[in-house]
Amino acid sequence: MTDAPIDLVAFDLDDTLAPSKSPLPPQVAQLLTALLERTQVCVISGGQYQQFRDQVLERLDLDDDAARRLHLMPTCGTQYFTWDGETFTTVYARTLTADERDRAMRALEEQAKALGLWETETWGPVLEDRGSQITFSALGQAAPVDAKAAWDPTGERKGRLRDAVAALLPDLEVRSGGSTSVDITRRGVDKAYGMKALEEQTGVPLANMVFVGDRLDEGGNDRPVLDLGVRCHAVGGWEDTADYLAETLIPYLDSARS
Repeated sequence: MTDAPIDLVAFDLDDTLAPSKSPLPPQVAQLLTALLERTQVCVISGGQYQQFRDQVLERLDLDDDAARRLHLMPTCGTQYFTWDGETFTTVYARTLTADERDRAMRALEEQAKALGLWETETWGPVLEDRGSQITFSALGQAAPVDAKAAWDPTGERKGRLRDAVAALLPDLEVRSGGSTSVDITRRGVDKAYGMKALEEQTGVPLANMVFVGDRLDEGGNDRPVLDLGVRCHAVGGWEDTADYLAETLIPYLDSARS
């Protein structure tokens, strides 16, 4: 670890804290609760707030102090939620205009069909309006983890869709999201945007943060955080995150406090 203080730890959600669209494993929930006893924590992901609630909040047993140390940033930080003493409430939401939303959804559907990527048998809707983000999920939002992993193991299919849609929407940000998804937000919005907003909202300098994610590789949706200069730790799944928390991060924080 580094000698620089760690005042906040931020995490990607899917395939970092939990399998895609799945609840926190009990081991991770326990370790995340322990981490919240020691420092501030943020979860930042492309998913919407309901996903955060179902996957994270319903799996954590937090007292008021711990809840106040938890920051939630759905849709890559275009939305921000904090604890007000009774519930998690919206601090801000950078909502797309009706025109931006309509053009994004139309371009995604047209290009997915043109590229042969529009599946007819899915687990839920393929297109989702998340307010501040439009998301294409090739197999639907509720698709099983195994099916999503098999659909595009190299990322080539969603990469082609991203490139085709980006060419039609130069005023918007189009990027690869999760294992089968493409996300569209306002221009310049990615996880680096969210981390800078987190710095502004909390007063914690980026230099005093650590980010944990599974897609820090070139082109990955966590990579902008690394390029921003934030200290990052790469994981290959929630098991790696659990090991990092139990064996490295929590012991380091304990030693720093002693």
